[in-house]
Amino acid sequence: MTRLTHLDDAGAARMVDVGGKPVTQRRAVARGRIAMSAAALAAIRDGAVAKGDVLATARIAGIMAAKRTADLIPLCHPLPLGSVTIDLVLDDSGLTATATATTDAKTGVEMEALTAASVALLTVYDMAKAIDKAMVIHDIRLIEKTGGKSGDWRADVA
Repeated sequence: MTRLTHLDDAGAARMVDVGGKPVTQRRAVARGRIAMSAAALAAIRDGAVAKGDVLATARIAGIMAAKRTADLIPLCHPLPLGSVTIDLVLDDSGLTATATATTDAKTGVEMEALTAASVALLTVYDMAKAIDKAMVIHDIRLIEKTGGKSGDWRADVA
């Protein structure tokens, strides 16, 4: 069994010591979806949501969330983010959010990408919930990561 790095020998939670690790370029991509009604989708697509520009607001929210990840996730290291991008794509049944985060640091940026995608989707829900309270956020996951001791990884996704 793999040893969990966030637990000490007694099983207590701890922040992982990255002090001796080298700084490397790191990148992570996370993706998630929100399914919604045709009415909510049309309102977002047409810019007719009463709260304002849903896509622009979701992008900003995702970027801001990535910058606050260490404040939200216990034991997560604060990272100097090089960039965060949020791509939002509408289709026939909803919206896909893809967040990409980069850093030059001693630890990975996966949590920042996952947080960015999650908060972007939550923002879409918040802004359009007056139209469709039954929206479903799903399939939030890491798509790929590069850099660091464990090397590169990519999910088997289409």
